[in-house]
Amino acid sequence: MKEKFYKYIQELQDTITSKLEAVDGKATFQEDLWERPEGGGGRTRVIENGAVFEKGGVNISAVHGPLPPAMQKYFNVEDCDFFACGLSLVLHPKNPFVPTVHANWRYFEMYNKQGEIVDSWFGGGQDLTPYYLFEEDATHFHQVCKTSCDKHDANFYPEYKKKCDEYFWNAHRNEARGIGGLFFDYCKASEEKSMEDWYNFVTEVGNSFLEAYVPIVEERKEISYSEANKNWQEIRRGRYVEFNLVHDKGTLFGLKTNGRIESILMSLPPHVQWVYDHHPEKGSEEERLIKVLENPKNWL
Repeated sequence: MKEKFYKYIQELQDTITSKLEAVDGKATFQEDLWERPEGGGGRTRVIENGAVFEKGGVNISAVHGPLPPAMQKYFNVEDCDFFACGLSLVLHPKNPFVPTVHANWRYFEMYNKQGEIVDSWFGGGQDLTPYYLFEEDATHFHQVCKTSCDKHDANFYPEYKKKCDEYFWNAHRNEARGIGGLFFDYCKASEEKSMEDWYNFVTEVGNSFLEAYVPIVEERKEISYSEANKNWQEIRRGRYVEFNLVHDKGTLFGLKTNGRIESILMSLPPHVQWVYDHHPEKGSEEERLIKVLENPKNWL
């Protein structure tokens, strides 16, 4: 399974980066191959200063070795070895009317000292963070998510949509990071679902990513914007950074397993503002977004 999934994310990375380069029309992805001293490595691809994308990354990695003590404690296991691979992407567009997007699909194995697999699971998801709310964009993104889920299990979309709203919650701000999507983790073999079934589901979601996001980018990228719109985008990006550094488990895992810092922090936007005690104007489009982020809603 690990070879099969790693091959899949390598191909998916190629598909996604070539499509995004075509959408941008100016910038191309810079590739970095890296190795992790304890075992494994990855292929980081970053795009910067494009016509559409101010900064973004589409990264894959496959790492293995002894599970570090901090992660043993987290998983509540004794000394053991692990393998983890995944594709992780974040795109921060230049235009404030184009939403930021994040997606991740991953696979994890744990081994005993005899090298036998004692646990394995899939995880992942995709979520949208707009700076200005277009309801039809939110509906489109969620509809693509639901269509992918429904091909495998009618319960998946409502369950993973709810988990997404719960996970991407900035508790210290009492608001969502964005308008959600899907979030699933610890998808393990059971009587109902084999690992092959989970593989088919996760790859279905991965394959749907471009369909979920690119039409929104195409629709919004030419909208003219003011300095005030840009300031608002940068203030909201601050909340994005707060979530990633305070709450995100992926960031935590990377930092605690001696991951590659440049790849882990690739998700951070290049220009951000923290304005003291900032509140949008009453009745403004900015305030409308905040009200939705304070109470996650059903988009379908």
